[in-house]
Amino acid sequence: MVEWYLFMPQVRLSAADIAERAGHAEASGFDGMAFIDHLEAPGLAGESIWEAMGIATWVAAKTERLRIGHLVLCDAFRHPAVLAKQAVTLSDASNGRFELGLGAGSWPAEFTRFGVGQQDPIARVEQLGRHLALIRQYWGDDESAGEAVQEPRRSHPIPLVLGGTGPRMMELVRRYADWWNLPANHIDKLPKLASAAGAARVSVQQMVGFARAGSDPNTVREVSKRRFGNLGSGLVCGDADELIAHFTGLAAQRVERFYVWFADFAVPESLHEFGESVIKSFAGAGDAPR
Repeated sequence: MVEWYLFMPQVRLSAADIAERAGHAEASGFDGMAFIDHLEAPGLAGESIWEAMGIATWVAAKTERLRIGHLVLCDAFRHPAVLAKQAVTLSDASNGRFELGLGAGSWPAEFTRFGVGQQDPIARVEQLGRHLALIRQYWGDDESAGEAVQEPRRSHPIPLVLGGTGPRMMELVRRYADWWNLPANHIDKLPKLASAAGAARVSVQQMVGFARAGSDPNTVREVSKRRFGNLGSGLVCGDADELIAHFTGLAAQRVERFYVWFADFAVPESLHEFGESVIKSFAGAGDAPR
């Protein structure tokens, strides 16, 4: 079964607006919701952005069914002992709906501005590997952890989602990940990298310019490309039938989860129509629409 997540960067919107979007996503058949993790809005100097774990906790409290996670938390922002504790706490509070998404960081400018992290991308990935091993110890997954195990233990599984495309990151994916996510700006690499994910299940982040019924497809395409054309093949535009065909093609390449990122910033009308048309076409039909 294909899974559908709403990807919702917590930029510009109020916390109440984000929770409202989550409610619409839950009512529209989405399985989960994912946020970003930055100390400043990437490429949007002076724009507001909410802290990642705080907004995830807020949305988890305001929903009943949605799974909650990130694409992805930045390893440099939190000590692994603190992150391990946060993950267990939010997992328990949400009755097992939290997933831990982690990456090595994608916006080095904020490392300089706020004095965190390392500029060297290889060093960041190596540190992520060390921290993943420590998190497993804190959770009690490593029998040799001894006194390093934290209490309380997990009462629910916490799936680990790793995002990235480099060879060192793919090695971590094979070693640790339950899910590997391919970012939208690298979606053209899916045929080459999917096999490198090993046993990890594959997800993709996909920007969508959704032409709702009654809208002008040309206008939707024009606006979407103006806003997000830099994503290349990571942006797909079309009506429900066109999007169904697109996602069917990705599902045929062993993609089991879609993080849908709406070019219109996930207005409720788009969420509901997408759920009624695209998501329902996949429901109960495995990897192919009815």
